[in-house]
Amino acid sequence: MAAQKEQTTVGIIGFGRFGPVLAQLLAPTHKVVVHDIIDVSQRAEAVGAQAVDWDTVSTAPTIFLAVPIRYFKETVARLVSKVLPGTTVFDVCSVKVYPATVMKEYFPPEVITIASHPLFGPDSSLRGYQDLPIMMHPVSPRSEHFDNWAGYFREQGLRVLEMTPEEHDRLAARSQGITHFIGRVLKEFGIESTPIDTEGCRDLQLVVEQTCHDSYELFHDLENYNPYTTEMVDAVLKAVQQVKQSIQRRE
Repeated sequence: MAAQKEQTTVGIIGFGRFGPVLAQLLAPTHKVVVHDIIDVSQRAEAVGAQAVDWDTVSTAPTIFLAVPIRYFKETVARLVSKVLPGTTVFDVCSVKVYPATVMKEYFPPEVITIASHPLFGPDSSLRGYQDLPIMMHPVSPRSEHFDNWAGYFREQGLRVLEMTPEEHDRLAARSQGITHFIGRVLKEFGIESTPIDTEGCRDLQLVVEQTCHDSYELFHDLENYNPYTTEMVDAVLKAVQQVKQSIQRRE
């Protein structure tokens, strides 16, 4: 009988809501080690991963940075002195220009850096990963490491979208950004169900449920770290004023 091939170790730094989703994606074919500032050992074990200390996770051959965007730079600054040459480092932030810029600034050429945005989460991946999208871009020069990981994600059923961080953030502002913005506006407005709700009204309530399930800190990071958010919000407010003026004419 042929000897079983030893699994490659993959590290995940940050084990919030998305960390377990990522671990489940990787665990079938990798040894997954995770680290967080709080004890996540039970949550890690539940998805086939192992909670480890900083020194262990920071020397894994591939590392996924799944920390909140506001802590991304300080995490990279701490990691850069520990990471080994030849390591592949991913970010999985919801914005891309900012983390790509930070990785380019801090990591030496010997570290392979990849910007990615898995466009799914705990709810959308409940039935598996088939046809769920993940955005990828090589921050350091494109190499076989990038192509191998893109191939791995495709093997898991994911749909790999290659685009630049700038293109991603421009699209995200008018997709994910506007959805979260409208969801928070509707919650602030106080939208509630009524006995005469139409299907469209129920859809709006669903938007609030989906977008406000995450923390307000995540919402702020999603909007504040995207360079195209201000342009999007200004366009929305302009559209609101135009619609308001049209109904006030009462023609």
